[in-house]
Amino acid sequence: MTDQRWLSPAELSAWKKFIAVVELLPGVLDSQLQRDADLTHFEYFSLAMLSEAPDETLRMTALASLTNSTLPRLSHVVSRLEQRGYILRSPCAEDRRATNASLTAAGRKKVMHTAPGHVGTVLANVISPLSADDVNDLDRIMGTLLEKLDPENRFQARGA
Repeated sequence: MTDQRWLSPAELSAWKKFIAVVELLPGVLDSQLQRDADLTHFEYFSLAMLSEAPDETLRMTALASLTNSTLPRLSHVVSRLEQRGYILRSPCAEDRRATNASLTAAGRKKVMHTAPGHVGTVLANVISPLSADDVNDLDRIMGTLLEKLDPENRFQARGA
């Protein structure tokens, strides 16, 4: 019989804090975005990823990868954003089996209007409580975890 390794007290303390942040932060981000922009964090994240893409257009599969979403979930969200005039779907010119999602002028305006409040929330709840050294440590630690969790760099978060 093998000995089971358990978390040390220091590891358990760090783990509990990490899980608490992972659980609490999405609600903080969603609340601000819902209140100020009538968007969920996932909707805003999808719009923001399109705003950063060349020609503000991505294949749905690429957008799903960048947002860590399944195609059915993304398709549902894109449908809602399309109905609101923020995204336009069209056949992909290079592959007619694929669909592109493009940011519309209204979508671009929505991202530009929403970004300052979102950045303010990120600053207030994540960055400002930390020292410059803490931010560097956070960047290093998250990079190390992402090497394990996202080795293909689908989120394109490493090296950013």
